[in-house]
Amino acid sequence: MSEHLPALQVVVPLFGALLAALVRRPWPAWLITVVVSIAVLVISAMLLVRVLDEGVISYHLGGWDPTIGIEYRVDIVNALILLLVSAVAAVIAPFARLSVLSEVPEDRIGWFYSMYLVALAGLLGIAITGDAFNAFVFLEVSSLSSYALIAMGRDRRALVAAYQYLIMGTIGATFYVIGVGLLYTMTGTLNLGLIADRLADVESTRSVLVALAFIFVGISLKLALFPLHYWLPNAYAYAPSVATVFLAATATKVAIYLFARFVFSVFGAGFVFADLPVTPVLVTLSVAAIFGAATVAVFQSDVKRMFAYSSVGQIGYITLGLALATVTGLTGGLVHLLNHAIIKAAIFMGLGAVFFRVGGIEFKDIAGIGRRMPITMSAIGIACLSLIGVPGTAGFVSKWYLIVASIEVGWWWLGFLIVLSSMLTVLYVGRFFECVWFREPSPEAATATEPPFEMLVPICLLAAATVYFGIDTELTAGMAQRAATALLEGLR
Repeated sequence: MSEHLPALQVVVPLFGALLAALVRRPWPAWLITVVVSIAVLVISAMLLVRVLDEGVISYHLGGWDPTIGIEYRVDIVNALILLLVSAVAAVIAPFARLSVLSEVPEDRIGWFYSMYLVALAGLLGIAITGDAFNAFVFLEVSSLSSYALIAMGRDRRALVAAYQYLIMGTIGATFYVIGVGLLYTMTGTLNLGLIADRLADVESTRSVLVALAFIFVGISLKLALFPLHYWLPNAYAYAPSVATVFLAATATKVAIYLFARFVFSVFGAGFVFADLPVTPVLVTLSVAAIFGAATVAVFQSDVKRMFAYSSVGQIGYITLGLALATVTGLTGGLVHLLNHAIIKAAIFMGLGAVFFRVGGIEFKDIAGIGRRMPITMSAIGIACLSLIGVPGTAGFVSKWYLIVASIEVGWWWLGFLIVLSSMLTVLYVGRFFECVWFREPSPEAATATEPPFEMLVPICLLAAATVYFGIDTELTAGMAQRAATALLEGLR
């Protein structure tokens, strides 16, 4: 069985999605989701251990050779992403039962869990596949199910948000598949490793440059790189809380992984960053995302929208690390990918608990709620401190690596901008703190109480993780450094 773990990583959630769709009833569908989420976490942990012990795992579907078949390839880079996605899913699962019951119409709950598991399978498939077109298939599997998850919210604006995401996602997928088609034309293969081998002879041709441009733009739409982030704020704000937590913590992170895989492992850092003007473009867009999104976040009246815009800015930190194209910079980007997933999962899960008790998530609804829900608000507060980058939290580790990387390449001004950007984060986080702790309780918040135990424990667990990974960085920064080294070495 152990030799088929790569296939089981995708098959298990797909089979779970089918069962959830068949049973339809809320409780059995939720139970299936819990079992599947734990199973994929165990599988991803076993894969990571095997990679650390044995090196790269190559799994040939159906026994076909990679030149004509599909290869699942697991190395330290995507093993880390698989662990992240499955761990987030496992933490969300117990929280989901009551949250979904309160936010999704009962006749749709079975379908909600089915689409959730399909999205999980799609994201795991993107991370594990070593085939460019297979990545497109899984990209669309995860995207289509994500549109459905967002649209199942009770707020009618969720339908508009899902439609906007659908349009932008379709454009991104079209750009990506055109780029892959051009690569296939030039190399005669869809296997990422073989593409990397064969690009050395044709990488300076116009077709390869156009392919890189199409793939760059297509994946940038999926990861919400500024200014291609239009779909993200509404999608996060109006989706059911469980969908928001899952998408914020995993979907954009997997898209960033795919971006990094193509840029570093397939095309190669030497070609992309040394021969082409990608660094100034990516640095400019990243800095614009960090400052632009944070500025917009300060003026939001809806707390979920505020933190959604914050996510656009935090994606800017990750892409900034990729743009520096050094081991330290890439480590900073990857460790922030991991840390931000935990931070935003904690924040949005906490807001989901608030919505469960109050029925609203605007500032006027949650004024003074810290006095009624002190544990939940404290957990969100800890995650917010990590978002700022306070020493002793996971967010500080990420920004430290990025600042050091900026200084290493001689860009002192960039290190200064990273520090300055944290001040903008202080503004919108401070506004949130002032509202929930120092204002008189609103009528909605006055009767609120802490959420049930099964919702509170996952929130506190994620908040504690943001502190733990700010102190013990072996799993996050240590693994991210190994992954950064592997990416820079490429697949050739």
